[in-house]
Amino acid sequence: MARNAPKRPRPPLDEDSLRDLALSYLGRFATTRAKLASYLSRKLRERGWGGERPADIEAIVGRMAELGYVDDAAFALSKSRALTARGYGGRRVGLALRSAGVDPGDGEAALGHAEDQRVESALRFAQKRRIGPFGDGTADPRMRERTLAAMIRAGHDFAIAKAVLALPGGGDIDEYVETVRQAL
Repeated sequence: MARNAPKRPRPPLDEDSLRDLALSYLGRFATTRAKLASYLSRKLRERGWGGERPADIEAIVGRMAELGYVDDAAFALSKSRALTARGYGGRRVGLALRSAGVDPGDGEAALGHAEDQRVESALRFAQKRRIGPFGDGTADPRMRERTLAAMIRAGHDFAIAKAVLALPGGGDIDEYVETVRQAL
């Protein structure tokens, strides 16, 4: 077997192979309707179409959603939980959901979750980055500006970021949550 042998071209897709590709993709990844449609469109461009009727990607995506294999609302909530657990704020969650093609109606609960967890996620971000009350305690104004900017880029509101950075050091997240909520 020669390693440099050219690959044989893959046969063009038909309805069954396109549906099988969709199922295989869904078996590997939690995804949205938009991402699945994008994947199938890309595969169709790469391999071509050999079916009798024109390819109906939307019908396949709709059928997968009907069967419960694709659930944009569940994907959005899962993504929101993962991002807030990693310390990202509501704006960053919203950006990730829009990027994944989640409709605003399907992402409503996810954005609500991010809003409920906004203080905890800001504190997790500060802890992870060792800034604010979890930092070394230096009061350098330039460094404070940089950490404030980092928190805002992570999707946190200015008021929350400012409140977190104003906390005294030496505590843990559970102690700080109520203090920040009262400051808002």
